[in-house]
Amino acid sequence: MKIGIVDLDTSHPESWIPIERAMGHEVVGLWDGGSVHPRGYAEKFAATNSVPRVFSSLREMVPEVDCAIIHGCDWDTHVEKARPFLEAGKAVLIDKPIAGNLRDLRRFVEWGKQGKRIAGGSGLRYCAEARAWLAKNVAERGRPHTVLSGCAVDEFNYGIHAYALLSGIMGPGIVSARHLGKGVQRRIQVNWADGRMGLIVIGAQGAWLPFYASIVSEKSSHQFVVDTSILYRGLLESVLPYLAKQTDTPPVPLHELIEPELAALAARQSWLNGDRMVSLDELSENLPGYDGPAFAAEYKKAKYPPQ
Repeated sequence: MKIGIVDLDTSHPESWIPIERAMGHEVVGLWDGGSVHPRGYAEKFAATNSVPRVFSSLREMVPEVDCAIIHGCDWDTHVEKARPFLEAGKAVLIDKPIAGNLRDLRRFVEWGKQGKRIAGGSGLRYCAEARAWLAKNVAERGRPHTVLSGCAVDEFNYGIHAYALLSGIMGPGIVSARHLGKGVQRRIQVNWADGRMGLIVIGAQGAWLPFYASIVSEKSSHQFVVDTSILYRGLLESVLPYLAKQTDTPPVPLHELIEPELAALAARQSWLNGDRMVSLDELSENLPGYDGPAFAAEYKKAKYPPQ
Protein backbone atom coordinates (compact mmCIF):
# COMPACT_ATOMS: atom_id res chain seq x y z
CA MET A 1 0.00 0.00 0.00
CA LYS A 2 0.85 3.67 -0.23
CA ILE A 3 0.62 4.85 3.37
CA GLY A 4 0.08 8.36 4.70
CA ILE A 5 1.00 9.22 8.29
CA VAL A 6 -1.48 11.47 10.12
CA ASP A 7 -0.03 13.22 13.20
CA LEU A 8 3.40 12.73 14.73
CA ASP A 9 2.42 13.23 18.37
CA THR A 10 3.97 10.09 19.89
CA SER A 11 7.01 7.90 19.34
CA HIS A 12 4.92 5.43 17.32
CA PRO A 13 5.28 6.93 13.82
CA GLU A 14 9.08 6.76 13.91
CA SER A 15 9.00 3.22 15.35
CA TRP A 16 6.36 1.91 12.94
CA ILE A 17 7.69 3.29 9.63
CA PRO A 18 10.64 0.83 9.34
CA ILE A 19 8.27 -2.10 9.98
CA GLU A 20 5.76 -0.83 7.42
CA ARG A 21 8.53 -0.59 4.84
CA ALA A 22 9.90 -4.02 5.73
CA MET A 23 6.42 -5.42 5.08
CA GLY A 24 6.54 -4.01 1.55
CA HIS A 25 4.50 -0.84 2.00
CA GLU A 26 5.53 2.65 0.88
CA VAL A 27 5.23 5.66 3.20
CA VAL A 28 4.46 8.40 0.68
CA GLY A 29 3.90 11.35 2.98
CA LEU A 30 2.76 12.76 6.28
CA TRP A 31 0.68 15.53 7.84
CA ASP A 32 0.87 16.81 11.40
CA GLY A 33 -1.93 18.69 13.12
CA GLY A 34 0.35 20.46 15.60
CA SER A 35 -1.32 19.22 18.79
CA VAL A 36 2.06 18.44 20.32
CA HIS A 37 4.96 19.53 18.11
CA PRO A 38 5.90 23.06 17.02
CA ARG A 39 5.79 24.37 13.46
CA GLY A 40 8.59 22.89 11.35
CA TYR A 41 8.74 19.59 13.22
CA ALA A 42 6.96 17.71 10.41
CA GLU A 43 9.56 18.77 7.87
CA LYS A 44 12.42 17.71 10.15
CA PHE A 45 10.73 14.37 10.83
CA ALA A 46 10.21 13.78 7.11
CA ALA A 47 13.87 14.49 6.34
CA THR A 48 15.15 12.29 9.19
CA ASN A 49 12.89 9.37 8.24
CA SER A 50 13.16 9.70 4.43
CA VAL A 51 9.47 10.50 3.97
CA PRO A 52 9.23 12.24 0.59
CA ARG A 53 6.35 14.62 1.19
CA VAL A 54 4.72 16.77 3.87
CA PHE A 55 1.10 17.42 2.92
CA SER A 56 -0.51 20.77 3.64
CA SER A 57 -3.88 19.20 4.48
CA LEU A 58 -5.59 15.84 4.89
CA ARG A 59 -7.66 16.52 1.76
CA GLU A 60 -4.43 16.84 -0.18
CA MET A 61 -3.23 13.50 1.18
CA VAL A 62 -6.40 11.50 0.45
CA PRO A 63 -5.94 10.84 -3.31
CA GLU A 64 -2.26 9.98 -2.86
CA VAL A 65 -2.63 7.09 -0.39
CA ASP A 66 -4.30 3.71 -0.01
CA CYS A 67 -4.24 3.82 3.77
CA ALA A 68 -3.96 6.48 6.47
CA ILE A 69 -2.42 5.69 9.86
CA ILE A 70 -3.73 8.07 12.52
CA HIS A 71 -1.36 8.60 15.45
CA GLY A 72 -2.91 11.67 17.12
CA CYS A 73 -2.86 11.58 20.92
CA ASP A 74 -6.04 13.72 21.01
CA TRP A 75 -8.38 10.79 20.44
CA ASP A 76 -11.35 13.16 20.12
CA THR A 77 -10.04 14.12 16.65
CA HIS A 78 -9.82 10.56 15.29
CA VAL A 79 -13.29 10.47 13.70
CA GLU A 80 -12.88 13.69 11.74
CA LYS A 81 -9.35 12.81 10.67
CA ALA A 82 -10.48 9.38 9.48
CA ARG A 83 -13.59 10.67 7.72
CA PRO A 84 -12.09 12.01 4.43
CA PHE A 85 -10.13 8.80 3.89
CA LEU A 86 -13.03 6.47 4.65
CA GLU A 87 -15.45 8.47 2.52
CA ALA A 88 -12.95 8.14 -0.36
CA GLY A 89 -12.83 4.36 0.09
CA LYS A 90 -9.37 4.33 1.66
CA ALA A 91 -8.33 2.15 4.61
CA VAL A 92 -7.59 3.60 8.06
CA LEU A 93 -5.49 2.32 10.95
CA ILE A 94 -6.26 4.11 14.22
CA ASP A 95 -3.60 4.08 16.90
CA LYS A 96 -4.82 3.56 20.46
CA PRO A 97 -7.08 4.62 22.06
CA ILE A 98 -9.52 4.36 19.17
CA ALA A 99 -11.81 6.98 20.75
CA GLY A 100 -12.67 8.26 24.20
CA ASN A 101 -16.45 8.57 24.02
CA LEU A 102 -19.40 6.39 22.99
CA ARG A 103 -20.48 8.58 20.06
CA ASP A 104 -17.16 8.29 18.26
CA LEU A 105 -16.85 4.56 18.93
CA ARG A 106 -20.31 3.99 17.46
CA ARG A 107 -19.36 6.06 14.41
CA PHE A 108 -16.45 3.74 13.65
CA VAL A 109 -18.66 0.67 14.07
CA GLU A 110 -21.22 2.15 11.66
CA TRP A 111 -18.50 2.81 9.10
CA GLY A 112 -17.41 -0.78 9.51
CA LYS A 113 -20.94 -2.00 8.78
CA GLN A 114 -20.79 0.03 5.56
CA GLY A 115 -17.76 -1.97 4.46
CA LYS A 116 -15.09 0.59 5.35
CA ARG A 117 -11.73 -0.96 6.25
CA ILE A 118 -10.80 0.14 9.76
CA ALA A 119 -8.39 -1.53 12.17
CA GLY A 120 -6.00 -0.66 14.96
CA GLY A 121 -6.21 -0.15 18.69
CA SER A 122 -3.59 -1.31 21.16
CA GLY A 123 -0.88 -3.70 20.03
CA LEU A 124 -1.35 -5.59 23.30
CA ARG A 125 -4.39 -7.32 21.80
CA TYR A 126 -2.02 -8.97 19.31
CA CYS A 127 1.04 -9.50 21.52
CA ALA A 128 3.14 -12.60 20.88
CA GLU A 129 2.89 -13.87 24.47
CA ALA A 130 -0.92 -13.96 24.50
CA ARG A 131 -1.07 -15.46 21.01
CA ALA A 132 1.43 -18.19 21.96
CA TRP A 133 -0.67 -19.19 24.97
CA LEU A 134 -3.90 -19.14 22.97
CA ALA A 135 -2.27 -21.26 20.25
CA LYS A 136 -1.77 -24.13 22.70
CA ASN A 137 -4.16 -27.05 22.64
CA VAL A 138 -7.28 -26.07 24.60
CA ALA A 139 -7.35 -29.53 26.17
CA GLU A 140 -3.97 -28.77 27.72
CA ARG A 141 -4.21 -25.06 28.62
CA GLY A 142 -7.93 -24.90 29.43
CA ARG A 143 -10.21 -21.92 28.94
CA PRO A 144 -9.28 -18.70 30.75
CA HIS A 145 -11.80 -17.85 33.45
CA THR A 146 -9.91 -15.25 35.50
CA VAL A 147 -7.18 -12.96 34.18
CA LEU A 148 -5.17 -10.15 35.79
CA SER A 149 -3.58 -7.58 33.49
CA GLY A 150 -1.93 -4.27 34.16
CA CYS A 151 0.52 -1.48 33.48
CA ALA A 152 1.26 2.02 34.79
CA VAL A 153 1.45 5.65 33.59
CA ASP A 154 -2.24 6.70 33.24
CA GLU A 155 -5.83 5.48 33.21
CA PHE A 156 -6.69 5.63 29.50
CA ASN A 157 -3.96 6.51 27.00
CA TYR A 158 -1.71 3.87 28.57
CA GLY A 159 -4.35 2.08 30.62
CA ILE A 160 -6.15 1.01 27.44
CA HIS A 161 -3.25 -1.40 26.85
CA ALA A 162 -4.29 -3.41 29.91
CA TYR A 163 -7.92 -3.56 28.76
CA ALA A 164 -6.79 -4.65 25.28
CA LEU A 165 -4.47 -7.33 26.65
CA LEU A 166 -7.34 -8.66 28.74
CA SER A 167 -9.67 -8.69 25.71
CA GLY A 168 -7.07 -10.42 23.57
CA ILE A 169 -6.79 -13.26 26.07
CA MET A 170 -10.47 -13.60 27.05
CA GLY A 171 -12.13 -12.80 23.73
CA PRO A 172 -15.35 -10.80 23.24
CA GLY A 173 -18.36 -10.59 25.52
CA ILE A 174 -17.66 -7.85 28.11
CA VAL A 175 -20.90 -6.76 29.76
CA SER A 176 -19.90 -4.58 32.73
CA ALA A 177 -17.10 -3.06 34.78
CA ARG A 178 -16.67 -1.95 38.37
CA HIS A 179 -14.01 0.16 40.04
CA LEU A 180 -12.73 -1.68 43.12
CA GLY A 181 -11.05 1.32 44.67
CA LYS A 182 -7.85 3.27 44.26
CA GLY A 183 -4.78 2.45 46.30
CA VAL A 184 -1.46 3.11 44.63
CA GLN A 185 -3.28 2.40 41.35
CA ARG A 186 -6.87 1.83 40.29
CA ARG A 187 -8.24 -1.73 40.48
CA ILE A 188 -11.06 -2.61 38.07
CA GLN A 189 -13.23 -5.68 37.69
CA VAL A 190 -14.38 -6.49 34.14
CA ASN A 191 -17.18 -9.03 33.68
CA TRP A 192 -18.06 -11.28 30.73
CA ALA A 193 -21.55 -12.45 29.82
CA ASP A 194 -20.64 -16.07 30.58
CA GLY A 195 -19.44 -15.32 34.12
CA ARG A 196 -15.71 -15.05 33.43
CA MET A 197 -13.87 -12.12 34.96
CA GLY A 198 -10.83 -9.94 34.49
CA LEU A 199 -8.99 -7.71 36.94
CA ILE A 200 -7.12 -4.65 35.69
CA VAL A 201 -4.54 -2.58 37.58
CA ILE A 202 -3.82 0.78 35.93
CA GLY A 203 -2.94 4.41 36.60
CA ALA A 204 -0.01 6.50 37.73
CA GLN A 205 2.45 5.24 40.31
CA GLY A 206 6.01 5.96 41.35
CA ALA A 207 7.71 3.92 38.64
CA TRP A 208 7.07 2.60 35.15
CA LEU A 209 5.74 -0.96 34.97
CA PRO A 210 5.94 -3.46 32.12
CA PHE A 211 2.77 -4.86 30.56
CA TYR A 212 1.91 -8.10 32.35
CA ALA A 213 -0.78 -10.75 32.65
CA SER A 214 -1.65 -13.71 34.83
CA ILE A 215 -4.06 -16.24 33.34
CA VAL A 216 -6.04 -18.83 35.30
CA SER A 217 -8.00 -21.56 33.52
CA GLU A 218 -9.71 -24.71 34.79
CA LYS A 219 -6.54 -26.62 33.88
CA SER A 220 -3.56 -24.30 34.33
CA SER A 221 -2.10 -20.98 35.34
CA HIS A 222 0.29 -18.90 33.26
CA GLN A 223 2.07 -15.58 33.72
CA PHE A 224 4.01 -13.40 31.32
CA VAL A 225 5.56 -9.96 30.83
CA VAL A 226 5.22 -8.56 27.32
CA ASP A 227 8.32 -8.12 25.18
CA THR A 228 7.81 -4.58 23.87
CA SER A 229 10.65 -4.91 21.34
CA ILE A 230 8.37 -6.98 19.08
CA LEU A 231 5.05 -5.43 20.06
CA TYR A 232 4.63 -3.05 17.11
CA ARG A 233 5.48 -5.72 14.55
CA GLY A 234 2.83 -7.98 16.06
CA LEU A 235 0.19 -5.28 15.62
CA LEU A 236 1.17 -4.31 12.08
CA GLU A 237 1.51 -7.90 10.88
CA SER A 238 -1.99 -8.54 12.24
CA VAL A 239 -3.78 -5.54 10.72
CA LEU A 240 -1.97 -4.38 7.57
CA PRO A 241 -2.84 -7.43 5.42
CA TYR A 242 -6.54 -6.72 6.03
CA LEU A 243 -6.14 -3.00 5.31
CA ALA A 244 -4.19 -3.86 2.13
CA LYS A 245 -7.08 -6.11 0.98
CA GLN A 246 -4.89 -9.20 1.09
CA THR A 247 -7.71 -10.76 3.11
CA ASP A 248 -11.35 -9.86 3.62
CA THR A 249 -11.38 -11.09 7.22
CA PRO A 250 -10.63 -8.36 9.77
CA PRO A 251 -8.20 -9.36 12.53
CA VAL A 252 -10.86 -8.31 15.04
CA PRO A 253 -14.42 -7.26 14.06
CA LEU A 254 -15.02 -3.61 14.93
CA HIS A 255 -17.78 -4.27 17.45
CA GLU A 256 -15.27 -6.45 19.34
CA LEU A 257 -12.32 -4.14 18.73
CA ILE A 258 -13.94 -1.32 20.71
CA GLU A 259 -14.75 -3.46 23.79
CA PRO A 260 -11.60 -2.31 25.66
CA GLU A 261 -12.63 1.35 25.21
CA LEU A 262 -16.21 0.55 26.25
CA ALA A 263 -14.98 -1.23 29.38
CA ALA A 264 -12.78 1.77 30.20
CA LEU A 265 -15.76 4.11 29.81
CA ALA A 266 -17.83 1.89 32.14
CA ALA A 267 -14.98 1.82 34.69
CA ARG A 268 -14.82 5.61 34.62
CA GLN A 269 -18.54 5.87 35.29
CA SER A 270 -18.09 3.42 38.14
CA TRP A 271 -15.46 5.44 40.00
CA LEU A 272 -17.46 8.63 39.39
CA ASN A 273 -20.57 7.00 40.89
CA GLY A 274 -19.53 5.37 44.13
CA ASP A 275 -17.77 2.34 42.62
CA ARG A 276 -21.03 0.68 41.58
CA MET A 277 -21.20 -1.92 38.82
CA VAL A 278 -21.79 -0.23 35.44
CA SER A 279 -23.20 -2.16 32.50
CA LEU A 280 -21.99 -1.36 28.99
CA ASP A 281 -25.68 -1.01 28.10
CA GLU A 282 -25.88 1.96 30.50
CA LEU A 283 -23.32 3.97 28.56
CA SER A 284 -24.81 6.99 26.84
CA GLU A 285 -23.58 9.45 24.25
CA ASN A 286 -24.62 12.18 26.69
CA LEU A 287 -22.06 11.06 29.27
CA PRO A 288 -18.65 12.73 29.00
CA GLY A 289 -15.81 10.34 28.26
CA TYR A 290 -12.05 10.69 28.50
CA ASP A 291 -10.91 14.17 27.49
CA GLY A 292 -8.68 13.98 24.41
CA PRO A 293 -7.74 17.68 24.15
CA ALA A 294 -6.83 17.80 27.84
CA PHE A 295 -4.60 14.76 27.49
CA ALA A 296 -2.91 16.20 24.39
CA ALA A 297 -2.24 19.46 26.24
CA GLU A 298 -0.62 17.60 29.14
CA TYR A 299 1.35 15.42 26.72
CA LYS A 300 2.66 18.53 24.98
CA LYS A 301 3.56 20.17 28.28
CA ALA A 302 5.54 17.10 29.31
CA LYS A 303 7.40 17.02 25.99
CA TYR A 304 7.95 20.77 25.74
CA PRO A 305 7.91 22.21 29.30
CA PRO A 306 6.93 25.90 29.44
CA GLN A 307 9.97 28.16 29.66
